[in-house]
Amino acid sequence: MSSKLRAILLGVALLLPSLVFLVMFTALPVAQTIINSFYRRNLATRNQPVWDGLGNYVRLFAADSDFWQVLTNTLFAIAIVVPISVILAFLFALLLNQRIRGIGWLRSSIFYPTILPMVSAASIWLLMFNVDFGLVNTFIKLVGGKAQNILGTTDWALWAVSFVIIWKLTGFLMVFYLAGLQGMPTDVMEAARLDGAGAWHTMRYITLPLLRGTTIFVITVAVTNAFQTVDHLYVMTQGGPNNASNLLLFNIYETNFRFQDSGLAYAETVVLLVLLIIFTIANTVVADQRSFDAQ
Repeated sequence: MSSKLRAILLGVALLLPSLVFLVMFTALPVAQTIINSFYRRNLATRNQPVWDGLGNYVRLFAADSDFWQVLTNTLFAIAIVVPISVILAFLFALLLNQRIRGIGWLRSSIFYPTILPMVSAASIWLLMFNVDFGLVNTFIKLVGGKAQNILGTTDWALWAVSFVIIWKLTGFLMVFYLAGLQGMPTDVMEAARLDGAGAWHTMRYITLPLLRGTTIFVITVAVTNAFQTVDHLYVMTQGGPNNASNLLLFNIYETNFRFQDSGLAYAETVVLLVLLIIFTIANTVVADQRSFDAQ
């Protein structure tokens, strides 16, 4: 057996365990979900699934369907959550990378929301937003404002939900930026300082380019987490009022387990997968283009 063939077989043997798990827990469930989305089925009955072709998708995208509002809410929440959480994570990482007194306490304070279970975090903010005794409305009253039913108002519910996601996510993203900052080559930063580069120019022309790979990864994590919103929606708003805060994954949960319409839930899941694939491809293309431009 030639050395080249041995190397190929070794590579296949090393990849085989991961490939088995990938097929079993990713490829097969995705394929099964796509197939099931073409069947009409109701979990409340014992009737066998009936082939419906694109019927579930027609119902999903019908003009009178609530799905359009759910999809709009989801994209809007992502547009709020991702840039704000990424920017805050980067700024916090810059702050926590400094040698200042009390930095350990500050790091723990910013990271603490990350380790809280989502249900606990949602319960905390459910009390914070309470109309009668919540700290948010107490502060509004102190500055001369009028108490607001934030979670019960269509204009504010989605903003409140997005805020909680940002509060929970920022500390987690900060860890990656902090690791990236601490892994930067010190000789490059020292050379910049010797050349007289200020803090702004150093960050713009050295720090941010060196953290490009970290930023792409952080954005991917932020988008994925923004799509995975179920627990705190269930606790805080139940998707209301009037679907104002309903997001895609929570709507899939409700469609399947509350309304027992499994076929429609599968179709919504396929839409979610398509959105994630589109984002992944776009993110990869942008990353490759920026790498090419940098060269």
